[in-house]
Amino acid sequence: MTAVDSASRPGTPTPAPNAPLLVACLCAEWCGTCRDYRALFDNLLRDEPALAGRVRLAWVDIEDEADEIGALDVEDFPTLLMAQGTQLRFFGPLLPQRQTLVQTVQHALAGPLMPLDDPALHHVVRYLAARA
Repeated sequence: MTAVDSASRPGTPTPAPNAPLLVACLCAEWCGTCRDYRALFDNLLRDEPALAGRVRLAWVDIEDEADEIGALDVEDFPTLLMAQGTQLRFFGPLLPQRQTLVQTVQHALAGPLMPLDDPALHHVVRYLAARA
């Protein structure tokens, strides 16, 4: 995976100002940490009302949706993928703690945390956007 400054690349799409931030948790049912994290993740918008309307959550079991996830390499759980429109904001493992999740989402809403140029990630973002 190669980090690049997507703002400097010609033709890089920019999200609509009001497009919700997609926060997708990539996990596996067999993972105990993922099972424990799911309630925290699913309740994020209820527990953080300031994020409501600005964030869309998606839980993705990487084994159930292996064909759609394709070549994306998920090594650690939980792994979050955040995108606004087709612009990636973040991809990586996250400590399964509420405050870590909230802070990472808030920072991603402010702008790219880790601009990425990875075809496998872009494929998953398009898939998740169409899944909504």
